[in-house]
Amino acid sequence: MTMAKKVATQSAPAAPAAPAAPKLPARKATSTKVGSKKLATKKPLLKVFAPASSPKTAKPVDAVKVVRSEKPKKPKLVRDSFTIPKDEYVVLEALKQRAAKLARTAKKSELLRAGIKALADLSDAAFLSALQKVPAIKTGRPAVSQ
Repeated sequence: MTMAKKVATQSAPAAPAAPAAPKLPARKATSTKVGSKKLATKKPLLKVFAPASSPKTAKPVDAVKVVRSEKPKKPKLVRDSFTIPKDEYVVLEALKQRAAKLARTAKKSELLRAGIKALADLSDAAFLSALQKVPAIKTGRPAVSQ
């Protein structure tokens, strides 16, 4: 090799390598199976314009408010358990059957709530009289009978 060739190859700057394009993940082919899910495509949003009318009667779209009817709030429910004598429980079942005969089915909880409302409407003397007719029982779970 000649001296000129050596100098030319050594002194010539190497051409910068072109940056490699970033690798993108390969796309998966969409499945044509019956059970496969299709990707949801986004629909373009539609713009709402005010109807063309005279400038005096035209209202901006932002000024139109949607009035929603407010639903009444449901009362919070409380779950409780209590002990009741068997003979009073039989009366509760009889009241359920009586309501069914009157074409109004009733649940035990509805009957108890109706009784509470009836007690609340009584005068103080009548309320005390109703309470005295009910014997006191031990609280807690009844003993297991064998």
